[in-house]
Parts: sequence; structure tokens; C-alpha cells
Amino acid sequence: MKQTLAILINKVLTLACKIAKPIFKKDGSVTPGYYATKLDKDILNKLKYPKYIIGITGSSGKGSTTSLVAHILENNGYKVIWNKNGSNLYNAAATLILNHTNPFTKRIRADVLLLELDESFIKTIFNKVKLTHLVITNVTRDQPARNGHPDIIFNKIKNSIDGNTHIIINADDPIVNRMRITHNGLITTYGVGKSKTDIKVPLSDNVDAAYCPICESKLKYSTIHYGHVGIYKCPSCDFARGKVDYEAKDIDLEKQFMTINKAIVHLNKNVYFAVYYTLAAFALTSVMGLDEVSIQHELNDNVLVSKRLKNYRLGKRKVEMVESKNENCLSYLQTINFIREQKGLKTIIMGFDNVSRRYELNDLSWLYDVDFELLNDKTIDKIFCIGRFRYDVYNRLIYANIDKDKLVLVDNELDIIKIVKNNSKGNIYTMVCFDMTAVIKKLLMEDAHENN
Repeated sequence: MKQTLAILINKVLTLACKIAKPIFKKDGSVTPGYYATKLDKDILNKLKYPKYIIGITGSSGKGSTTSLVAHILENNGYKVIWNKNGSNLYNAAATLILNHTNPFTKRIRADVLLLELDESFIKTIFNKVKLTHLVITNVTRDQPARNGHPDIIFNKIKNSIDGNTHIIINADDPIVNRMRITHNGLITTYGVGKSKTDIKVPLSDNVDAAYCPICESKLKYSTIHYGHVGIYKCPSCDFARGKVDYEAKDIDLEKQFMTINKAIVHLNKNVYFAVYYTLAAFALTSVMGLDEVSIQHELNDNVLVSKRLKNYRLGKRKVEMVESKNENCLSYLQTINFIREQKGLKTIIMGFDNVSRRYELNDLSWLYDVDFELLNDKTIDKIFCIGRFRYDVYNRLIYANIDKDKLVLVDNELDIIKIVKNNSKGNIYTMVCFDMTAVIKKLLMEDAHENN
């Protein structure tokens, strides 16, 4: 009876939150689960789960991977429950799961429960019930004020699963590849072969993995994709990236295609991290038993529209909004590399109002882990610093020896469109976190409306 009541309370509160959303600006993705689990703290362990319970976790890329996996599965006839809004902590997972549970039979009404999972909350959500599959995208310095060292995150993931979980891991990341040593269940690996954007040595000393986890010898890289991610081996023992089950090659970001093993697949973004989430989605759905033709159809013909790379116009100038994850230096690095690879003169808008949406700490040390020195590029005309921490961003760019004449402080972000119009040249690229995306999008749409 208590479980039935908890499920019904969750559903009623979710409906109430939707009705009240215009007033309180909340979507009810978290609060209902909070109260339902207060009534029965063990409710998630008492449900009847579907055949597939899939988690996607990692420091970055898990949201994009989850969206693409859901797209492939849903269009192949699976009924999929997944956290479309990206809420990935305990109360959010509880809300989602209970909203799709029959209150009387306790059965989750789906073929697949697919969750983007915060690395720190896997064990909390799936305590007695175990994941059937877990994709691990990468482990890097991410929100260090909350997560601490990458080794802490690795151990949290490792201790959240057992031999019943089939893991699908990015073997290019030596931290993630340690799972080959520690996991006693099924393991499927994926990785990227050599590509034309690779480098031979790290750009800086702020890499997250440099030494063998077995013998502590320094790893030798034959090629580096970015950060500490690449093809490597230990010179003293047998720890190595090695041969992977699913490998991406022949990457063409301009044409947005690559091959996975022998299958030609489309990338829905012309950015490097799209290679990894497409590869991860391909590997997972293949492991689940989908045939290659069906997966290719959803990637090549029934293409999922990208949500993270938004294209607009400001007059005759192209605007590409590339979201960068705060407190994650490799997320920013990939954005920087993407901008540098674009042709022609460029203008950049950079900044944020909040370091994190999850806690009040405003640690900014991570700014000095980002290789902003790469923005010393003659094709960059101006960099506009906006948001509450604009002076901190400005100071970091000065420290990176960016020409002061290229830097512009914008005190009122609502004026950014007018200022960019009058004081810069070339196509425009935004390097902002989620909180600024909506602001800039609204301003661009207002400008387009006024000038049409």
C-alpha cells in the first residue's frame, strides 16, 4: 500500500508542477521524486524493471550519447523511458521512473529504461537493482569542487556495478580503460583510430592521466586525440589501449561522416566530440542486438537534429552557438579546437553567470586548466567577455597573452548583439555555458525580428 501511495503522490505532484510551471518556472522533474522517496525510501528497489536497464555516464558527452541511443532504439520499435531534460541525480531519476510505473502492479511500462547518470549517483539510484548495460564515455577533471580527483569518480563508477552489468567503455581514455582490470563482467570497447587532427604531445601539462595504473610507468602515446585521450601503451607492462571492438576511422568533420569498423555513418555535428557519442551509441545498440543496417538508417537517413550546436544569423554573419561545460577543461578545449578549425575571420563571445547549477561554490581555478593560449590566432578578430564572471574570464585571457586590443568587456549582456555588430568582423562563435545559451538565443531572435 505504501508503494502504491508513493507512486500516486509522484504522479499527482508531477501534474501539479506542470500546471504551475508558468508561475514557478519549474518543470517538476525533481520535486515529486523527493517526496515520493520520503514516503518510501526503498521504493526504487521494489519495482518490476524492463529487460534493459541502461546507464550512460562519464564526465562529458553522456547527454548527447543518451539522446542518440534513445533516437535509435525508439525508431526501431522499443518503448524507451529516458531523461530527456538531462536531470540525472537521484530525485530526478525517481521522478521519471515512478511516473512510468503502474501504481498497482509496480511494473515500469517500457522495454528500455535509459538514463543519463551522474557518476556520483549510480549506486544511490541502482542499489539492489543492477544496470544491465553501462556506457562510460570518459573520466576527466569535472566540477572538481564537487567531484574531486578523477580517481574518485572512477572508483565511484567501479563500485556502483558488479559482474551482472555489461560495460561499454571508451578505451581511448586510460582512466576508463582501467575497467578492463577491475570489472569481472562483460566488457565491450570502443575507440577512435588515428585522425588528421591528432597531436603527438600534449598541449600542456594539465593532463588527467599520464602513468600506467598497473606499474606506474609513464604511458607512451602514438597519437593524442585531445587531453589524455588517444592511443597509448605502457612500455613496461601489458596495459594499453589495444584493439577495440568498435573503432571509428576516416573521420571527415567537414562532410560529417566516418566509418565504424566497415560501416559508413553520419555525424549530426561537425565537431570532434560527435565522433565519440555516435561511436558509443553505435556500440551499445549493436551489443543490444540491433543490426548494422537498422542503426545506420537512424544515423544516416533519419538524422537526429543536434541540440548542442545551434546555428543562427546576425545580418549576413553566421552565428554558431557551441555550449562549453563549465569546470571541464576538455569540454572547453574541444570548443576552442572547433573554432580554430573554422575558415575565415572569427568573433568569439565567452562567459557565464553561474559556475554550476548544483551548488553555490564559485571555484574558478579550472579556468587555468583550459588551454586558452590556443586563441592566440590571427583569424580571431575580437573576443567579447560577458556574464557575472566576465572580469575573471578577461583576466584569464590576459594571462594567456591574448592581445588586449582583441578583448572587449561587456557590462550589460543585453547589449551584446549591438556591440558585436558595431565592433567586430567575421562569423560569430559563442563559447558559453548553458545559462547563457538561452539569453543569447533570445537576443538573436529579437534582432532578427526587428530587422525583417
